[in-house]
Amino acid sequence: MRAQERAEEELRKGTELTRQGSFADAIPHLLIARKGDVYEYAANFNLALCYVGTGQFKEAIQALNDLRGKGHDGVDVENLLAQAYVGNEQPQEALASLEKAAALSPQNEKLYSFVADACMDHNDYALGLKVVDIGLRNLPQSARLHYERAMFLTQLDQFDQAKPDFDLAGKLAAESEIGYLAAAHEELFEGDVAEAIRTAREGVRRGYENHALLTVLGEALLRSGVSPGQPEFAEAQAALEKAVTQLPGDPSAQIALGSLYLMAGRLEDAIAHLEKARRLDPSKPSVYASLAKAYQRHGDIEQAQDALRALEKLNREQADRISSAPGDRKLGYAGRGIEEEPAAPHP
Repeated sequence: MRAQERAEEELRKGTELTRQGSFADAIPHLLIARKGDVYEYAANFNLALCYVGTGQFKEAIQALNDLRGKGHDGVDVENLLAQAYVGNEQPQEALASLEKAAALSPQNEKLYSFVADACMDHNDYALGLKVVDIGLRNLPQSARLHYERAMFLTQLDQFDQAKPDFDLAGKLAAESEIGYLAAAHEELFEGDVAEAIRTAREGVRRGYENHALLTVLGEALLRSGVSPGQPEFAEAQAALEKAVTQLPGDPSAQIALGSLYLMAGRLEDAIAHLEKARRLDPSKPSVYASLAKAYQRHGDIEQAQDALRALEKLNREQADRISSAPGDRKLGYAGRGIEEEPAAPHP
């Protein structure tokens, strides 16, 4: 087979695997494909996409900057580069790339949403707030961006400031997926569990089986005090299992499902999901509290003690943040308590 024909075949295989989300498997094919001159852009862009998908952010940045250097500095390259910079903890570079993409296509809502999702995935809520604010300058009536702004503000312990964005998202996208997500999350954060259940159920019945809405439904049902054997417990389990299947990388859904299995006495299943949540986001105190209980009941005393030590360390760190925060922020922290509620996932 000639070199060019092989490059074409490898690009075809790599592209198909990329579309399937099999990023690690796609990379070897795309590395071969990019040696061909004709398909250099497609091979390098897909390769960068796979690098981002597998957390190899430095490699993604290099591949995308190579494309930039050869005149390929369009919207897609800048947007993916912004996401790679977020993953590589380079916030200023991320914002610069996003601004370039926005200048080329200011009305493209996905530009801002994709980078905001990356910020949520990497717990950079302050950067995420800047990202959606850039988007809202160009799309002030975007329900999705108002919803995402509210989620970032909530993660920054500014729920009072988030409420207007939740309300506006609900009005702009009434009876849509975003509308139900905004309303259900706002109700859950306010502690109105019954209304959160009602809203999430209605959204799911209307066909919006988004993993985030399913997670809200499962979490709200658990907070309502259901117990194994009740129909509502089975409903919560079905919702959370579907949410985890849709997006395995969401730590909040993993924590909720692990906690549900713990209540049901399925200790090995509980530990598996809680350990996955810990790997995804080791900064959540709630995962360690549940892990300690699960390991203790399973008879793994050493692992239970490790989880408790990790929880104690996180609580100390949060107490230090509270003591050094301004007065208004201290009130916000005190309202939540040391052990945080599971953070809601982005849509």
